Amino acid sequence: MGCDGGTIPKRHELVKGPKKVEQVDKNAALVARWSYCAISQTPLRKPIVACELGRLYNKDAVIEYLLDKSPEKCVIETATHIKSLKDVKELNLTDNPAWKGDKANTKGDKYEEMHRAAFICPVVGLEMNGRQKFCYLRACGCVFSDRAMKEIKTEVCHKCGESFKEDDVIVLNGNKEEMADLQRKMEERKLIAKLVKKAKKSKATETVSKSALTKVNAQSSSTSTASGKACKPASGLNKRSLTESGEKSEAYKSIFTSHSSAKRSREQKPNWITHTAYYY
Repeated sequence: MGCDGGTIPKRHELVKGPKKVEQVDKNAALVARWSYCAISQTPLRKPIVACELGRLYNKDAVIEYLLDKSPEKCVIETATHIKSLKDVKELNLTDNPAWKGDKANTKGDKYEEMHRAAFICPVVGLEMNGRQKFCYLRACGCVFSDRAMKEIKTEVCHKCGESFKEDDVIVLNGNKEEMADLQRKMEERKLIAKLVKKAKKSKATETVSKSALTKVNAQSSSTSTASGKACKPASGLNKRSLTESGEKSEAYKSIFTSHSSAKRSREQKPNWITHTAYYY
């Protein structure tokens, strides 16, 4: 079959070799990572947030992703570590004055520069298009180029003046090694925060128990003191009542001649003897 008319097939037409691996266009990959949201794949629009791994998101897309609790929810690999808005930081970006956005080519008859970025570094003016390494500060959210951070070494933000530490610098859209390092640091921070929270909770529980025990002891001591004070007058009253009753009984007994108070003492007795009851 085939080869009619004296045609001679070539080897590559008869033998099929291995398929060539399709290579991703580097320029398209840069544009996708630096110009589109990692969740919704829509163009980045302010407010823009970044996670501790350096990925960029639209804030409204993150909120919608977190609010979606349906069983049909699509789990996005680039957002599995985001559990709340505390896991992302809103970025303080510097607008590029040369950026015109979609208004520059409304008719579609002009050349559109793919590497023109909407944001720049506020220190050296480099465009945030992926060709230069950029990072943000976890303390304040300000974004700078790595070149600016290396040339002007300081512990205070160049834009807002807030202090930061070396661990607060998060590389945006880093390579595999940088992503692995950021993953390790993120897990360490979460573990430390969990331990601190647990320690605070146990300390608060201990403080509450101590205060409750002190309160109970104070109440018991006040109760015993009040009962002691209440008992003292009762004993005084009993003594007084017994004394008064004794006095009354003595007065009652003195009416009769047989009582000791009615008898005369030996000095009061006369020399003669009379048989009367007073003598004895």
